[in-house]
Amino acid sequence: MPVAKKKPAAKKAPAKKAAKKTAKKAAKKK
Repeated sequence: MPVAKKKPAAKKAPAKKAAKKTAKKAAKKK
């Protein structure tokens, strides 16, 4: 069970980092 709970969190973390990177790129372009 703990493994199942950890997996979605691990998937969300990189997604959040990617979102932050894209946000920074967009800010730089503007």
